[in-house]
Amino acid sequence: MVHGPPARRKSNTSTNNNQEKCDKDLKDNVLDPLQPVPPDGGWGWMVVFGSFMIHIITDGMTYSFGLFYNEFLNYFNEGKGYTAWIVSIMVGVTFASGPISSSFVNRYGCRAVTIAGSILASFCIVISMFAENVLTLIITIGFGTGLGFGLIYLPAIVSVSVWFEARRSLATGIAVCGSGFGTFVFAPLTEHLIGSFGWRGALLIIGGIVLNCIIFGAMFRPLEIPKEAKSKKKALIDNNATPAELEPLKPNLQKAEQCKPATQTDTANGVSTVNSIPGRSNSVDYTFKSGENGVVNGKPELSAVTKSCSNDNIVKASLSQTHLSHRERSGSGTMYRPDILYQGSLHSIPEYARSRTDLSGSANAINRYGSVKHSTLSVNQEQELEKCCGCFSCSKETRDTLAEMMNFSLLKDVVFIIFAISNFCTSIGFNMPYVYIVSQAEVLSLNTEQSSYLIAIIGVANTVGRIILGYISDKPWVNRLWIYNYSLTICGIATALCPLCTSFSTLGFYCAVFGFTIGAYVGLTSVILVDLLGLDKLTNAFGLLLLFQGVASFIGPPIGGWLYDITTSYAPAFLLAGIMIAISGLVMFIIPPLQRHVAKKAERKNAQQIALS
Repeated sequence: MVHGPPARRKSNTSTNNNQEKCDKDLKDNVLDPLQPVPPDGGWGWMVVFGSFMIHIITDGMTYSFGLFYNEFLNYFNEGKGYTAWIVSIMVGVTFASGPISSSFVNRYGCRAVTIAGSILASFCIVISMFAENVLTLIITIGFGTGLGFGLIYLPAIVSVSVWFEARRSLATGIAVCGSGFGTFVFAPLTEHLIGSFGWRGALLIIGGIVLNCIIFGAMFRPLEIPKEAKSKKKALIDNNATPAELEPLKPNLQKAEQCKPATQTDTANGVSTVNSIPGRSNSVDYTFKSGENGVVNGKPELSAVTKSCSNDNIVKASLSQTHLSHRERSGSGTMYRPDILYQGSLHSIPEYARSRTDLSGSANAINRYGSVKHSTLSVNQEQELEKCCGCFSCSKETRDTLAEMMNFSLLKDVVFIIFAISNFCTSIGFNMPYVYIVSQAEVLSLNTEQSSYLIAIIGVANTVGRIILGYISDKPWVNRLWIYNYSLTICGIATALCPLCTSFSTLGFYCAVFGFTIGAYVGLTSVILVDLLGLDKLTNAFGLLLLFQGVASFIGPPIGGWLYDITTSYAPAFLLAGIMIAISGLVMFIIPPLQRHVAKKAERKNAQQIALS
């Protein structure tokens, strides 16, 4: 993250003055800000609009798929559990492909990934109109469309985070409200299209609608690095800057060489170290490391320039090679920001506010590029890693993102394990009402128009729930964890009692309760993760959670369909969904006492250490 430098003590000697002048020149010329500050507006509102429309289209189709599910049951006459694999695989692949989508975003940017996902999803939906069996739909809609939506889903969130910081909660809230609004619009639209053109014609038209995501994805313009101002800015750069970000620094390395005082050379390791300068507030070393005779593979290489502070390690700037490839220079680097998946306002995070005003206590400060770690490897190591990725080569940005999101060491954290179990249980029951509410309405002799209205009610209630719960959760005096827990518990109880609803009005009331309370699950996940684990672990935790959610979404709807095949009733499916959602809320109540126990244990351990010392 780019910060203003701390105040420095003035030296009385001319030597120190000259050295400080060199240090100032080094910071001004070599350590210029490379990451633009989110403007919290401007073109960002167009990005919000594009994300809003994408949520309308993708989530609208996904959550209204229960209408297609009913048509597939009647047309192919297959088992309900087997047919449910279509939607369950589509949702599961959408979630599980999150880490892959993130790596592509980090490499190519939100715009390119969204456009590619739109083309893939639209193509797979259109060719599904020619399907002659359920297996074909499982492949085209389940895997193909699911992967396409996965490539669209994550950039639609990330693109908003790139443009907003202080107003991020508002901007993200507006964008994700497209999900509920899309459900409200697509449910009656899908019912009308199926009634007028059949399910094949409806798929063709919806495939064309999904293709419009190309236009909205094109709105995801990346923030450009501002041109260097005439008055040079003082700045500090985190230790995790990418090679692509540090590319403009290399022309200034010659000036850094000129600022080196007396040098000590370690001939064995080929390391030249500048002695720290006395009389400065921080002991700062500049270390220049090179290969043998300064040549790597016949090319001169300056592999690292490191500026380290002995007391707080504020600044570490790394360069991989002097000659970076075009692919590395063009990397997006979006996912290197640890806050990129955070949907709340960053100003509400104490550590973030402290990192912007106080650099002295940076042990807990938030590094803007501190989540996805950057590898610093030589040319040979880079080439070797590319070969180890499999049959295809992968860029550094891709490797960094996958390594961070698939870092399973987080599974040692008990708090995260509890949260992951909760998310897994929620995801099992989350999609069942969307899939089976239409079939349940048909069992109660309700017409298809009324069935579509039930899904529309869920969409409206979900939009209202996200807005209200998100607004309340942003208040500093509100415990967001309690809102999350109670919402899921109430949602689970209501879903378990759904089989008792025997009319359109009672089913409509259930859909309103379900849509409102389930909004906490969708809208508060990232902020709860930050509250429990910290911002630096958000990317890692979010990546693992997407896998948990994907696996749960795979098995949820088919289990409900198999229960109907056994019992000839949808009551067991809703009962199972309700129990799982309620468990997901109840298990989260364990976290506060667990945190208190861990804190007391740490206090006792510290007290014992103090006593022994």
